[in-house]
Amino acid sequence: GAMSVDSITDLSDNTSKLLEALQLSHPHELDPRRILGKKKMLSLNPITWQVPRIVDRCCTHIEMHGLQTVGIFRVGSSKKRVQQLREEFDQGLDVFLDEHQSVHDVAALLKEFLRDMPDSLIPRELYGAFLSTATMEGPAQLDALQLLLFLLPPCHSDTLLRLLRFLGEVARHSERSWDANGQEVPGNKMTVSNLATVFGPNILQKEKPGEKDTSALNFEDSAAIILVLQRLIEHHQALFMVSPEMQCDILRRLFQTDPDVIDYLLRRK
Repeated sequence: GAMSVDSITDLSDNTSKLLEALQLSHPHELDPRRILGKKKMLSLNPITWQVPRIVDRCCTHIEMHGLQTVGIFRVGSSKKRVQQLREEFDQGLDVFLDEHQSVHDVAALLKEFLRDMPDSLIPRELYGAFLSTATMEGPAQLDALQLLLFLLPPCHSDTLLRLLRFLGEVARHSERSWDANGQEVPGNKMTVSNLATVFGPNILQKEKPGEKDTSALNFEDSAAIILVLQRLIEHHQALFMVSPEMQCDILRRLFQTDPDVIDYLLRRK
């Protein structure tokens, strides 16, 4: 029908948390790529890909220019250039990162953004629950992680998935390889373990930025954070996949509370 996507929420006064989490979009509608020169508003509607522009552009830049850079995320950057880029993004400018920017500056900017988020990428109220999965093994651990990921707000979920896909791509280029001409391509030496060590404390935070003493994080928590992020990177494709059975179950439940919305979503699909 002639109904905008954002008017879904107007169909019912009953705000459903299940509805907020339900995603029935076609894959091309979730494409995170931005069209150059065109600004796209981030909607609260779950069918819009909700990834901060700074995260998507930093990841894309490194995927294009930095996958073979040895020690990416560990080599120092220019604090002045990173601060300038940060201010441009903060001002809402349409910042485009190209080959002229240093990969190490962009990598530092991405880490800073994740570290300084007012609410960490994995919300602090779930910190203990995520860490508790470190003591689990096999399918039980992955099942628990998936259920916890389902609790994330859509913007956190989308951004975490974008980041994990990116980290998986970086890890795939950690070892040296050979191109079609037989030339050696150096590896970046950033394995899943190394990436989890660098990004873990920025994604899983117990205290707000500025309120914590970094040395106060005990060894057990640090080890658990690294292990949990390793699992998230290694299994992100399966963890973020909602089974058809679960989708059908959600649809049946929502049909009792929001039949108009379900009718709209199914016709749209």
